[in-house]
Amino acid sequence: MNDRVLIIAEAGVNHNGLIDYALKLVDAASNSGADYVKFQTFNAEKLVSKEALKAEYQKRNTGNESASQLEMLKKLELTPEMHLQLISYCKSKGVKFLSSPFDIESADFLLAVGLDIFKIPSGEITNIPFLKHIGSFNKNIILSTGMSTLEEVEFALNSITQAGTPIEKITVLQCNTEYPTPYKDVNLMAMQTMRKTLGVKVGYSDHTEGIEIPIAAVALGAKVIEKHFTLDRNMEGPDHKASLEPDELKQMVRAIRNVENSLGDGIKKPSESEQKNITIARKSLHYSRNLLKGSILTKNDVTIKRPGNGIPPVNIDTIIGQRLLNNVFEDTIIKPEDFL
Repeated sequence: MNDRVLIIAEAGVNHNGLIDYALKLVDAASNSGADYVKFQTFNAEKLVSKEALKAEYQKRNTGNESASQLEMLKKLELTPEMHLQLISYCKSKGVKFLSSPFDIESADFLLAVGLDIFKIPSGEITNIPFLKHIGSFNKNIILSTGMSTLEEVEFALNSITQAGTPIEKITVLQCNTEYPTPYKDVNLMAMQTMRKTLGVKVGYSDHTEGIEIPIAAVALGAKVIEKHFTLDRNMEGPDHKASLEPDELKQMVRAIRNVENSLGDGIKKPSESEQKNITIARKSLHYSRNLLKGSILTKNDVTIKRPGNGIPPVNIDTIIGQRLLNNVFEDTIIKPEDFL
C-alpha cells in the first residue's frame, strides 16, 4: 500500500463458477494494467440460510425470481484448488490475486495462502466477530462501507484496531451496494467526510455504469479504486450487467493513471514544461511612438505587448516620469538603461 492509487479489478463471481472463465478474467485484468484482480471466497451454506432471498438487482440480472440466494451462490463458489490455480496464474500474468472472505474459515484460508491485503465487503461491516478476527491478522485491510452510517464505520474501525491492526493499515471505501448505482446515490463527498472525521485513507468501490465516477473519485483523493468487470455483460449472473467489459476496464485504468499523474504536489508555481512559454505569452512595456532624447516619459508613450522579456506591466509606475537618454522608436521594448 503506497501513494500510488491501487486499482482493483473486481472479478467477483463473474466467473460463473467456471475456472476457465476465472482464468480469462485474470488475463483481462492483467491486460488492463490493474494492480489486483479480486474474487470472492465463501462457503454458500455458511454465508446464507435457506430462507435468504435474493436482492432485487440479483433477481433482475439473473432473470430468476424463484431461486434463493443459496441456490444462486452455490453455483458461484470457488474451490480451494481453484484458488491455488488462480494465485499461481496471477503470478505468471503479473497481476496480484485478491479475494474477499465472507466467513471466518474463508479468511483463515486466505491468510494461509499468503494474501497481503484483506478486503472486507460492505455486508460484513456489522459482523464484529468477523472484523475482530481479521483485525487480529495485522494485515493491510480495505473496508467497504456500503449501506453504512458514519457511526457504524467508526465502530467497525475501532473493532479492527482493538484486535491488533493499526489504523494506518486500513483504507475505507465509499460504496453503494445497488447494482448499478444511480449517480444521485454515489455521494463521493462522503469519502472526504470519512477521511477528515475518522483519520483514515479512503477510496471508492464503484457499482455505477461507465467509468466517470471512479475517475472523479481519484481526483477527490481516493487511494484505492475497485470496479467490477466481466468478459461479457450479456452473460448470465447477478453482477455482469453492472460490470465493465475488458476494453472499458483498460480505458478506466488509463484514465485513472492520467488523473493521478495530473494531481501534482499542490504548490502553485510554473511547471517545468511551461517555463519556456512565459516570455512568449506574457507582455512587457513597449514604446507607443518615436521619442527624442531628453523626453519625459508619460503613460501615453507606453503600450503593453508581447513578448514578456522586458519590464513587466506591473512595474509601469517606475518608468513614468523618467527622462530618456537616447532617441527611441515605436514598438521597441522599454529597457531600464533607456533612462537617467
